[in-house]
Amino acid sequence: MRGRLRVYLGAAPGVGKTYAMLGEGRRGVERGRDVVVAFVETHGRPRTAAMLEGMEVIPRKTLVYRGATFTELNVDAVIARKPKVALIDELAHTNVPGSKNDKRWQDIDEILDAGIDVISTVNIQHLESVNDVVHQITGIPQRETVPDEVVRRANQIELVDMSPEALRRRLAHGNVYAPEKIDAALSNYFRVGNLTALRELALLWVAGKVDEQLDRYRAEHGIAGTWEARERVVVALTGGPEGDTLVRRAARIAARTKGADLLAVHVTHSDGLAGADPANLARQRALVESMGGTYHQVVGDDIPRALLDFARGVNATQLVLGASRRGRFAQILSRGVGVETTALSGPIDVHLVTHEEAKKGRRHPDRSRAALTRKRRLAGWAVAVTGMPLLTAALVPFRDVLSLPSEILLFLCLVIGVALVGGTWPAITAAVGGFLLLNWFFTPPLYTWTISDPENFLALIVFVLVATAVSTIVDLGARRTREAARARADAEVLSTLAGHVLRGEATALPSLLGRLRETFSLDSVTLLERLGEPTPDDTSEPAAWRIIATSGSAPCTAPASADTDVTISDKLLLAARGRLLDASDRRVLEAFAAEAAVALRQERLQAEAEQAKPLAEADKMRTALLAAVSHDLRTPLSAAKAAVESLRSRDIDWTPEDRDELLATADESLDRLDRLVENLLDMSRLQAGVLGLALQPVAMDEIVPRAIDDLGPLRDRIDGDIPLDLPEITADPALLERVLVNLMTNAVRHSPTHEKVLINASRHGNLVEIRIIDRGPGIPPEHHERVFQPFQRLGDRPNGTGVGLGLALSRGLTEAMGGTLEPEETPGGGLTMIVTMPVDTKAATP
Repeated sequence: MRGRLRVYLGAAPGVGKTYAMLGEGRRGVERGRDVVVAFVETHGRPRTAAMLEGMEVIPRKTLVYRGATFTELNVDAVIARKPKVALIDELAHTNVPGSKNDKRWQDIDEILDAGIDVISTVNIQHLESVNDVVHQITGIPQRETVPDEVVRRANQIELVDMSPEALRRRLAHGNVYAPEKIDAALSNYFRVGNLTALRELALLWVAGKVDEQLDRYRAEHGIAGTWEARERVVVALTGGPEGDTLVRRAARIAARTKGADLLAVHVTHSDGLAGADPANLARQRALVESMGGTYHQVVGDDIPRALLDFARGVNATQLVLGASRRGRFAQILSRGVGVETTALSGPIDVHLVTHEEAKKGRRHPDRSRAALTRKRRLAGWAVAVTGMPLLTAALVPFRDVLSLPSEILLFLCLVIGVALVGGTWPAITAAVGGFLLLNWFFTPPLYTWTISDPENFLALIVFVLVATAVSTIVDLGARRTREAARARADAEVLSTLAGHVLRGEATALPSLLGRLRETFSLDSVTLLERLGEPTPDDTSEPAAWRIIATSGSAPCTAPASADTDVTISDKLLLAARGRLLDASDRRVLEAFAAEAAVALRQERLQAEAEQAKPLAEADKMRTALLAAVSHDLRTPLSAAKAAVESLRSRDIDWTPEDRDELLATADESLDRLDRLVENLLDMSRLQAGVLGLALQPVAMDEIVPRAIDDLGPLRDRIDGDIPLDLPEITADPALLERVLVNLMTNAVRHSPTHEKVLINASRHGNLVEIRIIDRGPGIPPEHHERVFQPFQRLGDRPNGTGVGLGLALSRGLTEAMGGTLEPEETPGGGLTMIVTMPVDTKAATP
């Protein structure tokens, strides 16, 4: 049997997840359960380490990767030990390459499959679904993530909660990080705003998990009733004009309770031919989503039951309906959706909201258009008027041969034919005319309106009723067929136009208008925007409108110049020129207008995002700069200040050697500070595009030795191999020398002490490649570009190693001189930095 997984979820590091997990493990041991510690990371916290005392710890597995030694969870040892419970920290951890699995949660899956219960920990920022949100909040990308489904599958999830203030106090007391990291942590990741947002994310995520558990429990136990564990407000939309009022009222109801959900639902008939206005529904859907709600569509012929089934399915507590638009007479015949829903609602509160459309009656603007065409109706009248006399004249000679029932059937066939051609009213007229003709010419006594046999009278009455019924059914079938064909055509058109917007095409708006013009064979379609406030005469004033987009010739400059116009909002209007559109075409036009508004909003948001991107990048750079230099500026300043204060102190009699050492410390610290400030200024100039360049021919056999000499004591760790026959390159000598110094310093810092860094150069066509080769741990290929981001320290190295500007600045300077800087793996281990510079034009000439 598969083991059970229990997860302690926290909002941030330091809330006490590992401590809580170890506490649960110790309680299990006290109760006699077989509990082992498979992997726990104490992060140097004494109280956490103290919880391990007396507990059985499974030895970790040791791995060597790129010359460094790492320890990981020993899955095989845990399975071989087969305890009842295994404590495994950091569910989202990424294993060292060469491990059995890539991720720790995969290790835990194996242990669970072996029938061992597991208790683990994870922070909210490591969940895949909120990873981008956490990055946006904190400005720090999370490289290690775990799929939400892995955590959701846990048998038990326990939130380890702590207020931001309490966590910051714990951090300040040194219970989370080492003292030298406290200031940077408090001023960056552990700001009150960050912690509050992360805490809310954790609470909401756990609340969603609790909702899932509650729904599963109710389903397993067959509980159909509503449990008011959380407010959920459902608003029913018919596609009528009152929908906007209902959505806003439902939003106000939901806003009264913190955390309430807003859901909108529209019920369509199973035949798909309901008369909902797609433009209204599209607008109301956008309104719901703008208020943080969700839109749903369900199918059902019994609207009250469909609404209540949906409401109970989502565990809704309140249902908002509009007051009936039917007239009084219609309400007498049936109770209506609102009354029926209220009677069946049970514990769900039903709000009947009045509105301006109440009791005005339902309007069916497309009824005539949905029936047969005018040409068909005229043809039906012609068949009815001419067909009945002709059929009578044809049957009169055969009166002695045919019986009255046979003659009635022939007249019925003609009535059905009229219904097929012209619809209901021509057919009913033909039925009445047939009744009179049958009575006059074929029913004894002939040529009178008297009917002597009651059975004949009954037969004629039945003929009229059957003919009327059949005509109505035939007309209804024709109407439904036409509606279905029309709905299918409209759906194809709307699907096509929606695809332009959903795909986010750059030309979505012009493409939409072009599609609309082609669909309805129009001369031009124009999207107009009002420039000022509405006035009574602005519909005919071109100066009051601005053309946003147009398709076709002779665009409309004002609504008055259009044959058909659709108002989208107070500011936007769609104007069509070419021909008048009927009611059903106008519905599709309104849907096009709604999608055009969405496309326009999408384009403007994208433009705003593009405009804001430089500001966001600058802000990101500024945040990273402050985070990176907060310690690096302080360290050399503090060292220099301490050295100077010591020299000025009269309490100590310094020896000459001590004085020289203090002066050297101050000099080294100030040099380091000078380099740091110089790098920051050059990076700023690069980003602003104002870096001064003095490009000139540069000899490689001169620039490389100078760069090696600039390394000072590190020069002995460099082995140079520069051919003397290399051509001159075009570069700024000072900047190129600086690039090489940066790269060589970086290579020496990361190389083993017994390995030298090799620098060589070679010509390739009109380019010269300079290679700085080290034998250090190297960088994984997927992180090659990351090292060139400003303020990045791959491997999370301590602040004392610099602000992470060296490689970013080196690439920027190289590209400013017209070259490139790219990394590649050194065969046998290590990293090679390749500087490619153009050969001087004179040297490149054969």
